[in-house]
Amino acid sequence: MSIDHTKTESVRPLRIAVLLSGNGSSLENLLDHIDAGLPAQVTVVISSKRSAYGLARARKRGIPAIAVPRKDMPDVGTFNDAIHAELAKHDVDLVALLGFLSLFELRGKYEGRTLNVHPALIPSFAGHGFYGERVHRAVLESGVKVSGATVHFVDDEYDKGPIILQEAVPVLEGDTADRLAARVIAAERRLVPEAVRLIAESRVEIKGQRTEISR
Repeated sequence: MSIDHTKTESVRPLRIAVLLSGNGSSLENLLDHIDAGLPAQVTVVISSKRSAYGLARARKRGIPAIAVPRKDMPDVGTFNDAIHAELAKHDVDLVALLGFLSLFELRGKYEGRTLNVHPALIPSFAGHGFYGERVHRAVLESGVKVSGATVHFVDDEYDKGPIILQEAVPVLEGDTADRLAARVIAAERRLVPEAVRLIAESRVEIKGQRTEISR
Protein backbone atom coordinates (compact mmCIF):
# COMPACT_ATOMS: atom_id res chain seq x y z
CA MET A 1 0.00 0.00 0.00
CA SER A 2 1.50 3.34 -1.07
CA ILE A 3 0.99 6.54 0.86
CA ASP A 4 -0.13 9.60 -1.09
CA HIS A 5 0.10 12.87 0.84
CA THR A 6 -0.75 15.12 -2.10
CA LYS A 7 -4.39 15.51 -1.06
CA THR A 8 -3.75 16.38 2.58
CA GLU A 9 -2.17 19.83 2.50
CA SER A 10 -5.31 21.67 3.66
CA VAL A 11 -6.26 19.18 6.37
CA ARG A 12 -5.87 20.33 9.99
CA PRO A 13 -3.14 18.21 11.61
CA LEU A 14 -4.59 15.43 13.73
CA ARG A 15 -3.33 15.71 17.32
CA ILE A 16 -2.19 12.25 18.44
CA ALA A 17 -1.22 10.82 21.80
CA VAL A 18 0.91 7.69 21.43
CA LEU A 19 0.78 5.08 24.19
CA LEU A 20 3.59 2.51 24.17
CA SER A 21 5.49 0.08 26.36
CA GLY A 22 8.73 -0.60 24.55
CA ASN A 23 11.20 0.35 21.85
CA GLY A 24 8.99 2.85 20.06
CA SER A 25 9.88 1.82 16.50
CA SER A 26 6.22 2.23 15.48
CA LEU A 27 6.31 5.73 16.94
CA GLU A 28 9.45 6.51 14.93
CA ASN A 29 7.78 5.22 11.77
CA LEU A 30 4.74 7.43 12.38
CA LEU A 31 6.95 10.47 13.00
CA ASP A 32 8.86 9.80 9.78
CA HIS A 33 5.58 9.82 7.86
CA ILE A 34 4.57 13.04 9.57
CA ASP A 35 7.88 14.57 8.48
CA ALA A 36 7.01 13.47 4.94
CA GLY A 37 3.66 15.25 4.99
CA LEU A 38 1.17 13.11 6.90
CA PRO A 39 -1.35 15.62 8.36
CA ALA A 40 -0.79 14.76 12.00
CA GLN A 41 1.14 15.85 15.07
CA VAL A 42 2.22 13.70 18.01
CA THR A 43 1.51 15.88 21.02
CA VAL A 44 2.50 13.49 23.81
CA VAL A 45 4.01 10.02 24.28
CA ILE A 46 3.04 8.03 27.37
CA SER A 47 4.73 4.78 28.37
CA SER A 48 3.63 2.10 30.80
CA LYS A 49 7.32 1.42 31.53
CA ARG A 50 10.02 3.85 32.66
CA SER A 51 12.64 1.95 30.68
CA ALA A 52 10.81 2.14 27.34
CA TYR A 53 13.14 3.50 24.65
CA GLY A 54 10.12 5.06 22.98
CA LEU A 55 10.33 7.82 25.59
CA ALA A 56 13.87 8.67 24.47
CA ARG A 57 12.75 8.74 20.82
CA ALA A 58 10.04 11.26 21.72
CA ARG A 59 12.35 13.48 23.76
CA LYS A 60 14.88 13.62 20.91
CA ARG A 61 12.13 15.21 18.82
CA GLY A 62 10.99 17.59 21.53
CA ILE A 63 7.76 15.72 22.21
CA PRO A 64 6.53 15.54 25.84
CA ALA A 65 7.34 12.03 27.08
CA ILE A 66 5.80 10.72 30.29
CA ALA A 67 6.26 7.42 32.11
CA VAL A 68 3.22 6.09 33.95
CA PRO A 69 4.56 2.75 35.22
CA ARG A 70 1.84 0.13 35.43
CA LYS A 71 3.82 -1.82 38.04
CA ASP A 72 3.65 1.14 40.42
CA MET A 73 -0.17 1.20 40.36
CA PRO A 74 -2.34 -0.98 42.61
CA ASP A 75 -4.86 -1.78 39.87
CA VAL A 76 -5.78 -1.06 36.26
CA GLY A 77 -8.29 1.60 37.26
CA THR A 78 -5.70 3.67 39.11
CA PHE A 79 -3.31 3.22 36.21
CA ASN A 80 -5.91 4.54 33.80
CA ASP A 81 -6.67 7.45 36.14
CA ALA A 82 -3.06 8.54 35.67
CA ILE A 83 -3.12 7.99 31.89
CA HIS A 84 -6.31 10.02 31.48
CA ALA A 85 -4.94 12.81 33.64
CA GLU A 86 -1.96 13.15 31.30
CA LEU A 87 -4.10 12.95 28.15
CA ALA A 88 -6.32 15.76 29.45
CA LYS A 89 -3.35 18.14 29.33
CA HIS A 90 -2.71 17.76 25.60
CA ASP A 91 -5.89 18.43 23.56
CA VAL A 92 -5.82 15.01 21.92
CA ASP A 93 -7.86 14.12 18.82
CA LEU A 94 -6.70 10.49 18.59
CA VAL A 95 -5.03 8.00 20.92
CA ALA A 96 -2.75 5.50 19.16
CA LEU A 97 -1.76 2.33 21.02
CA LEU A 98 1.54 1.41 19.38
CA GLY A 99 2.97 -1.53 21.29
CA PHE A 100 1.03 -0.67 24.46
CA LEU A 101 0.81 -3.78 26.64
CA SER A 102 -1.79 -2.65 29.16
CA LEU A 103 -5.55 -2.18 28.99
CA PHE A 104 -6.56 1.36 28.04
CA GLU A 105 -10.01 2.29 29.32
CA LEU A 106 -11.99 4.55 26.99
CA ARG A 107 -14.20 5.90 29.80
CA GLY A 108 -16.79 7.42 27.52
CA LYS A 109 -14.33 9.91 26.08
CA TYR A 110 -12.18 8.10 23.54
CA GLU A 111 -14.67 5.82 21.77
CA GLY A 112 -14.01 6.07 18.05
CA ARG A 113 -10.89 8.07 18.86
CA THR A 114 -8.48 5.27 19.81
CA LEU A 115 -6.71 2.88 17.46
CA ASN A 116 -4.56 -0.16 18.05
CA VAL A 117 -2.24 -2.18 15.83
CA HIS A 118 -2.18 -5.97 16.22
CA PRO A 119 0.32 -8.38 14.59
CA ALA A 120 -2.26 -10.80 13.17
CA LEU A 121 -5.50 -10.79 11.21
CA ILE A 122 -8.11 -10.11 13.89
CA PRO A 123 -10.19 -11.95 15.06
CA SER A 124 -7.58 -14.73 14.74
CA PHE A 125 -4.71 -14.94 17.23
CA ALA A 126 -6.05 -12.04 19.26
CA GLY A 127 -7.21 -11.24 22.75
CA HIS A 128 -5.68 -11.06 26.21
CA GLY A 129 -2.17 -12.53 26.27
CA PHE A 130 -1.66 -12.42 22.50
CA TYR A 131 1.10 -9.93 21.83
CA GLY A 132 4.53 -9.79 20.22
CA GLU A 133 6.35 -13.09 19.69
CA ARG A 134 3.52 -15.03 21.34
CA VAL A 135 1.28 -14.21 18.38
CA HIS A 136 3.79 -15.36 15.78
CA ARG A 137 4.57 -18.59 17.63
CA ALA A 138 0.85 -19.36 17.84
CA VAL A 139 0.46 -18.68 14.11
CA LEU A 140 3.31 -21.06 13.24
CA GLU A 141 2.08 -23.76 15.60
CA SER A 142 -1.42 -23.60 14.12
CA GLY A 143 -0.26 -24.41 10.59
CA VAL A 144 -2.15 -21.55 8.92
CA LYS A 145 -0.72 -20.27 5.64
CA VAL A 146 -1.56 -16.58 6.11
CA SER A 147 -1.05 -14.10 8.93
CA GLY A 148 -0.91 -10.33 8.76
CA ALA A 149 -1.48 -7.04 10.56
CA THR A 150 -4.61 -5.19 11.66
CA VAL A 151 -5.31 -1.59 12.62
CA HIS A 152 -8.62 -1.22 14.42
CA PHE A 153 -10.57 1.10 16.67
CA VAL A 154 -10.42 0.12 20.33
CA ASP A 155 -13.35 -0.90 22.46
CA ASP A 156 -13.40 -2.22 26.03
CA GLU A 157 -11.95 -5.66 25.17
CA TYR A 158 -8.47 -6.65 24.05
CA ASP A 159 -8.09 -6.65 20.24
CA LYS A 160 -11.76 -5.97 19.53
CA GLY A 161 -13.44 -3.02 17.88
CA PRO A 162 -14.15 -2.07 14.26
CA ILE A 163 -11.33 -2.87 11.84
CA ILE A 164 -9.92 0.02 9.81
CA LEU A 165 -7.26 -1.71 7.69
CA GLN A 166 -5.73 -5.16 7.34
CA GLU A 167 -2.89 -6.56 5.27
CA ALA A 168 -2.24 -10.26 4.75
CA VAL A 169 1.27 -11.70 5.10
CA PRO A 170 2.15 -15.21 3.86
CA VAL A 171 3.50 -17.79 6.26
CA LEU A 172 6.44 -19.37 4.45
CA GLU A 173 8.01 -22.80 4.68
CA GLY A 174 10.74 -22.83 7.31
CA ASP A 175 9.53 -19.61 8.94
CA THR A 176 10.64 -18.78 12.45
CA ALA A 177 8.75 -16.39 14.70
CA ASP A 178 11.39 -13.74 14.00
CA ARG A 179 11.17 -14.09 10.22
CA LEU A 180 7.39 -13.93 10.25
CA ALA A 181 7.46 -11.00 12.65
CA ALA A 182 9.72 -9.02 10.31
CA ARG A 183 7.19 -9.28 7.47
CA VAL A 184 4.26 -8.49 9.75
CA ILE A 185 6.07 -5.44 11.14
CA ALA A 186 6.68 -4.21 7.60
CA ALA A 187 2.91 -4.39 7.02
CA GLU A 188 2.24 -2.53 10.27
CA ARG A 189 4.57 0.24 9.16
CA ARG A 190 2.39 0.75 6.08
CA LEU A 191 -0.99 0.39 7.78
CA VAL A 192 -0.65 2.70 10.79
CA PRO A 193 0.22 5.91 8.90
CA GLU A 194 -2.42 5.11 6.27
CA ALA A 195 -5.08 4.66 8.97
CA VAL A 196 -4.03 7.95 10.57
CA ARG A 197 -4.27 9.68 7.19
CA LEU A 198 -7.78 8.34 6.58
CA ILE A 199 -8.91 9.49 10.03
CA ALA A 200 -7.30 12.91 9.58
CA GLU A 201 -9.18 13.30 6.30
CA SER A 202 -12.49 12.30 8.02
CA ARG A 203 -12.86 9.37 5.65
CA VAL A 204 -13.51 6.64 8.23
CA GLU A 205 -17.04 6.13 9.52
CA ILE A 206 -17.92 3.59 12.21
CA LYS A 207 -21.12 1.68 11.59
CA GLY A 208 -21.72 -0.82 14.36
CA GLN A 209 -18.82 -3.29 14.30
CA ARG A 210 -17.71 -2.22 10.84
CA THR A 211 -16.02 0.79 9.30
CA GLU A 212 -16.71 2.38 5.93
CA ILE A 213 -13.95 4.29 4.17
CA SER A 214 -15.04 6.97 1.73
CA ARG A 215 -13.07 7.85 -1.38
